Amino acid sequence: MTIPPLMPVYPRCEVAPVRGEGAWLFDEAGNRWLDFASGIAVNCLGHGHPHLVDAIQRQAATLMHTSNLYASPQQTAVATRLTQLTFADTVFFTNSGAEALECAIKTARAYHHATGQPGRYRLLTFSNAFHGRTLATIAATDQAKLRNGFEPLPDWFRVLPFDDLAAAEAAIDETVGGFLVEPIQGEGGIRPASPAFLKGLRDLADAHGLLLLLDEVQCGVGRTGTLFAHEQYGVTPDIMAIAKGIGGGFPVGACLATEKAAAGMTFGTHGSTYGGNPLAMAACNAVLDIVAEPGFLAAVRQKGDRLRAALEQMIPNHPLFDHVRGLGLMLGLKLNADSRAFVAHARSNHGLLTVAAGDNVVRILPPLTIEEAEIRECVDRLSAAAADFEARAAA
Repeated sequence: MTIPPLMPVYPRCEVAPVRGEGAWLFDEAGNRWLDFASGIAVNCLGHGHPHLVDAIQRQAATLMHTSNLYASPQQTAVATRLTQLTFADTVFFTNSGAEALECAIKTARAYHHATGQPGRYRLLTFSNAFHGRTLATIAATDQAKLRNGFEPLPDWFRVLPFDDLAAAEAAIDETVGGFLVEPIQGEGGIRPASPAFLKGLRDLADAHGLLLLLDEVQCGVGRTGTLFAHEQYGVTPDIMAIAKGIGGGFPVGACLATEKAAAGMTFGTHGSTYGGNPLAMAACNAVLDIVAEPGFLAAVRQKGDRLRAALEQMIPNHPLFDHVRGLGLMLGLKLNADSRAFVAHARSNHGLLTVAAGDNVVRILPPLTIEEAEIRECVDRLSAAAADFEARAAA
């Protein structure tokens, strides 16, 4: 067997898009798909949004890349904007969510070293989390499919049951430096943390001199109807990793931190060749121009309510579906069958793109710019796909 030119680490499906427009993807033959996956919560403004395209085109013609050895007016402008919009005092730009998490982990480690407690190196994480595919971030999860073939992994994390505050409190010892948690688990099955759990972690961190790290790579940047999901919980982190939607399709991420939490991040402690390049910063600025507006976020909440209501109205018509969960336009449809098989069926037979997740959940992640007619179209296609799927199962 000859290995293909592309390393075979993805089970790629039949969809081969060459063009996108709004909530639709098209292949060379003109076939089209309704995109309620958004590149896994990346294309927050849909495909080909004129403001984002124009910003990237103008920047590409002006200056794409310089070294981080030089001053960067573009990074300074976006970092200032993010600190004004969030809890953070400082920002480090990366190329991806996994890199943002690596920076967040290093920032926490550096903080305890700088404050004279280098023994506090371990972070408490939670079951079924997904924080990336680097060695550190797969060590932070208990998902065997991510860890198999790469062990032994760094002993820097302890994985606890998600949403179990008592377990988190009991696990604190002299080696623990903080908590790392997704406010809403994405890959784990669109599982929102309970308010009591997230607030409890904040209280435990304050009581024990620990740091609270949030992974908002998937649930951030307007996806839940607020700029970041933790705002709906009334909880403020010390460090937060973001990516996906912040570039609207351009690869960029960031680690945000308070001045206190970033105490150990001094000259030489971290770096990136490409992180924060001018082209990425142009994309971030264009996304924030739109997504950070209160009126836009209110519209996301309204659309999320309409989509949830339509899904809940549909569910009783199909034994396949159990319930819907999530916030805003980060929704999960719990199935009484294999979600991966259903996602493939809806894609191949009904032209609807969604994403499978853990716990037999179908992730429904439309562009934040989705229109009412496209919400109705999605639910119609889901219902038709479910009818076929159920009929085949009964045959």
